[in-house]
This record gives sequence, structure tokens and C-alpha cells, in this order.
Amino acid sequence: MTKPVATKELADRLEREFQGCIIESSDKDIVVKAEFVSKIALYLKDTPGLEFDYLNYVTAVDYKDYFMVVYNLISLKNNASLILKTRCDNRENPTVPSVVGVWKGADFQEREIYDLMGIRFENHPDLKRIFLWDGFAGYPLRKDFVNQ
Repeated sequence: MTKPVATKELADRLEREFQGCIIESSDKDIVVKAEFVSKIALYLKDTPGLEFDYLNYVTAVDYKDYFMVVYNLISLKNNASLILKTRCDNRENPTVPSVVGVWKGADFQEREIYDLMGIRFENHPDLKRIFLWDGFAGYPLRKDFVNQ
């Protein structure tokens, strides 16, 4: 089992590196502004001592007023784990930068989130529906989805 990384210290380090990127941090996770996600992901993967080289999963949660995209990251070398989150406050056009360029394993998972939640991932190489057909009205995992 991996050990959780010291999130408060890491959040301070990220804030020094990417000024204005942190929304909040706790003992369990770090919430960053969406526009910083891909830069922070690359930093977390490539920085010696961090080396979060494995994306365990990316998922999304609908909190009715906003969406949260959640990344579970693992450093195999350091046997460490990190929960990184970002918010999408615009329910009409929720958008987050893609991390496929950092972790190839995000490809299918970002497409699934797009298909079922409607969150767009900027610069995703092939963002299209994978479960539902083109023309399907709505996103069935949203709290406001009404089945016609």
C-alpha cells in the first residue's frame, strides 16, 4: 500500500512554482485551479523526489453547483499517493485541460467523463462519446439529467 504524500508541504511547493494555482489543501488532497492542471501534472510527474508516474484513475463528481475532477496519482518509485482535484464552476460549458499528454492512461477515462458528465478536456486527442451514441441528449451522470 502506498503512503499519502504530505499535502500541505506539497501545496506550498506548488504555490511557489505556479503562483495562484492552489484553491485549497487538506491532509488528504490538493485542489488546484483548472487552468493549472496540465502544468501541475507534468511537474508532479517529472520532478525528482515527486515522480508521480502513474495515474491510477481520473473521475468526476457532480456537486450540483459545480463539478469536481479528481485525479489519483501514484509514485511507484517513492511508494507515495496523491489526490489532486480541480473544480469546474461553469455547468453550461465545464472545461479542464487534458492530462493525456502526461499520462496516456487518462485517454479512455477523460472520454468516459466527457460522455457521462459532459466535462470537456481541452487538447484531448480524440474527445468523443464512447458509451452513448452521437446525438444522445444530455449527460446521464449529472444530477440534473432527466431521462426523456
